[in-house]
Parts: sequence; structure tokens; C-alpha cells
Amino acid sequence: MAFPAQIKIPATYMRGGTSKGVFFNLTDLPEAAQQPGPVRDALLLRVIGSPDPYAKHTDGMGGATSSTSKTVILSKTTQANHDVDYLFGQVAINKPFVDWSGNCGNLTAAVGAFAIQSGLVDPTRIPENGIAEVRIWQVNIQKTIIAKVPIRNGRVQETGDFELDGVTFPAAEVEVAFVDPSAPGESVFPTGNLVDMLEVPGVGSFKATFINAGIPTIFVNAADIGYRGDEMQSDINSDSAALERFETIRAHGAVAMGLIEHPDQAQSRAHTPKIAFVAPPSSYTASSGKAIDASDIDLQVRAMSMGQLHHAMMGTAAVAIAAAACIPGTLVNLAAGGGERQSVVFGHPSGTLKVGAQTESVDGQWQVRQAIMSRSARVLMEGWVRVPPVEGL
Repeated sequence: MAFPAQIKIPATYMRGGTSKGVFFNLTDLPEAAQQPGPVRDALLLRVIGSPDPYAKHTDGMGGATSSTSKTVILSKTTQANHDVDYLFGQVAINKPFVDWSGNCGNLTAAVGAFAIQSGLVDPTRIPENGIAEVRIWQVNIQKTIIAKVPIRNGRVQETGDFELDGVTFPAAEVEVAFVDPSAPGESVFPTGNLVDMLEVPGVGSFKATFINAGIPTIFVNAADIGYRGDEMQSDINSDSAALERFETIRAHGAVAMGLIEHPDQAQSRAHTPKIAFVAPPSSYTASSGKAIDASDIDLQVRAMSMGQLHHAMMGTAAVAIAAAACIPGTLVNLAAGGGERQSVVFGHPSGTLKVGAQTESVDGQWQVRQAIMSRSARVLMEGWVRVPPVEGL
């Protein structure tokens, strides 16, 4: 019996922040996959190796975690005063599903470098030495992101001494600014309140801050749901009852935020909203063995991603943390001690991260002008990815 040959597609495997993903130039994809739809989704699922009931991604490029089951498609920009269009697809591990509902803030740090190296940025905007400001149009959330990519001798500088907790080795620093990070036409606080009471059948009733910045996020107090706030992945991800409880809270929070009409619909948007729990600062040992003193941080934050406690912090959730921390009265702000501030340092399972935001109240409504953080990125491998033919190709 004859079997068809594999499809060969130019691709680059990159780390951005604490995530990894497979990057494509839109025009390099097979023609049928250059448009949104089931053919594109089927191709990306096969690239990553999903769905995988073994949760290993042995037959694909994924890493069987929410941080490493990611795909990126870049293309010439469709927007004035921008350099590149960036589309992100979060690939489910054990389901035949690609979630296009949000952005990946970590991989955003790699977008500028890939865009420059792929010839998608006008050469006149790239200095021989210095910083190239790549203006990114984030297609999923219809927002502008500015990535400051270091350039040396006309090429992207990837090596450096910038250390990012959650990443083993140092690299060049890439500053990323998320401009007006709330979803288009949406309020920063979708319920109109800084703090709401969230009632979750079978779980309880507790305070929550619902914020729409970077990515829709639900913040709750760790103590209100039975945690300290300094938990590690093994404390949460090995507890199936806890994971189910978090997903139930997330589903009901999504309804409260107006993202879905019924909790059952949360299954179709596993990437958003995120749910995180916060607590005042405390001393703990990070997953690397690094000792974090309570005096090193302003608060503790732990966040769930695709049904699991994240090993560090998602970039988009860090944007939400920055915005909420800089608005007096939110649960995040109160956990950090309350009051006005322009930045915070928070603890996460892998260490610490400093984030900042510019916020202001206009006619009684809070607005987030931008949120800023530093990440790093580098090419891990480039060439072609090969996949068996999928339906439609």
C-alpha cells in the first residue's frame, strides 16, 4: 500500500520569555492553511503533535505543557504605522483544538526578532547598532505591542547577560510594551467594579477582581480558596480535585465577565480567561532552588494556564498583574500593600518578575495606557518542520 510523503514547511523554533513555540511566515504555509479554518487548525495540531492521549507530544514539536504547545504565524502588516502582524495559536494537548482567543505575552518577545530575521520589517527601521523598535499588531486581541530588539552589526543580538527567572540561561534583554492592553471596546473592569463577590456552586463565595488587560484574568485571594499563595506546581497539578475546582471557578468567572453565557462554554475557550490567586509577600524557595525572601517581593501570584499551574508566569497575565497592581483597591493592589504605585515585583514558582503599568482614571473609568516588562528570546532551531498530510492539504 502506497502512503503519501510528508509535507515540508519552513519553520523556526523559538523561545520567547518562559515559553517556546513554532514560528511560521504566513506565506510559507501551504496555500489552504494561509486562511483561518479547519485546515490550518489541523496542520498546527499535527505540527505540535496533538491531540496526544499520552500527554507527551512525542510525535510532534510540542512540549506537552501550556508553555510549549504554541504556534505563531507572522505576516506583512495590514495596519498603518506597524511593522508586522502577529497571530498566536494555543494548541490543546489532549484535544483536537487550537485556541485563537488570546495572545501569548512571552512569545511576543520573540516576534520582533523573527520579523527582522524574516525580512518582514523595513530595513530602514533597523539600526546598525542599537535598538530596533518593532511595532507589532497583535491580531488575536487587535492591539499594538512595541518590542525593543537589540541590534549589533545589523543583526539581532540574542546573547547577553539578562537573567529571567524561569529560564535557565541568560540572554539579551527585550523590553516589551503592551499599548492600551484592554480588549477593543471593553472596559478594564468588565463588571464596573474593582472587587466583586463571585459565587461558585459547590465551591463557595469569595472576592474576585475581574480585569481585562493583556488577557482577561480572574484574581482571587489565595486564603479565600484554601491556599497560602506560595504553592509550587507539584502542590496543585498533582491534585485532580484542585484542578477541577479551579476550572469551575474559571468557568463561573468567565460568565461574570461576560465572556460566555454558560459555564459549560468555558471548555471551548481554555486559553481565556486566566485565573490567578494572590497573597501578601512571604519567603519561599523557587523551583530552581533559589531562596526568595519576603523582602524581595511585593506580593505572591500563582496563575493557572490551560488547566495547570504555570511554572512561572504567562506574559499576558503579567500585564494583567501590572495593571491591577497599579490601580488602588483591586485584590492584586491590596495584596501588595495597597496605595498608588507604578510597578511591582511579584513572586511566582520560578522566582520573581518586575512589571509596571501606566494607569489613570478618566471620568470615573480606569484606563491602562501601557504595561511594560522585560523578557528575552532566541532562535533554538530553524529549517523545516515535516508533517504527514492532513485533510485539505
